[in-house]
Amino acid sequence: MTTPDNAAEKPAEAPADTAPTVTGVAAQNWDTASADPQYRAAVVDLLGALAYGELAAFERLAEDAKLAPTLSDKAELAKMASAEFHHFEQLSNRLTAVGADAGQAMDPFVAALDGFHKQTAPSDWLEGLVKAYVGDSIASDFYREVAARLDSDTRGLVLGVLDDTGHASFAIEKVRAAIDADPRVGGRLALWARRLMGEALSQSQRVVADRDALSTMLVGGVADGFDLAEVGRMFSRITEAHTKRMAALGLAA
Repeated sequence: MTTPDNAAEKPAEAPADTAPTVTGVAAQNWDTASADPQYRAAVVDLLGALAYGELAAFERLAEDAKLAPTLSDKAELAKMASAEFHHFEQLSNRLTAVGADAGQAMDPFVAALDGFHKQTAPSDWLEGLVKAYVGDSIASDFYREVAARLDSDTRGLVLGVLDDTGHASFAIEKVRAAIDADPRVGGRLALWARRLMGEALSQSQRVVADRDALSTMLVGGVADGFDLAEVGRMFSRITEAHTKRMAALGLAA
């Protein structure tokens, strides 16, 4: 999944001797944690949502390449699309390995994700770049928050597929250059990014609300889950990260 995290945007890591102690499910591996059937169902849901997100990202980047103004831009997007498909394969293979059918695991999330992409179809090359940089990154932030409460095996896989495929620096470079060439572009893209923020958060909330195991994981009862106050703090952190990304693009949040 395309993500814009870079050194400037990541919070400083705590020194090793002050890092919080990992407890609960987060301290277990898959073999131990999956003994709880509700936790197992939540992980299958999570991996299914991620897998379809990666497949959709692959398709979208391939489509966006058609809007690219130069052959080098097309090639860059093709390389990113290939990375997204590799992530999809990793997730699909993991679902099979834990005894789930990848297609069935993805199916509950198709309507919500397709609806999001339909409502936020970019009208040009620059809107497509902003969508991949801002919109996908909000979803990635959400999944990273969930990953903190997963077993060590699943957490490693999830964080791995959320690695930046290179879209971050590419999008920043192209969008900033476009704004420098025509400052009026900045206002239009800022409005577009705000719309993406609202749609992405709504889509994330809908996905969780529709799946009992995932919602339980967030509000408590599975995987050492979040309480409601922590859910609020989680979305505050996601909003703060969005503001930083807007600044990186040279746009007002």
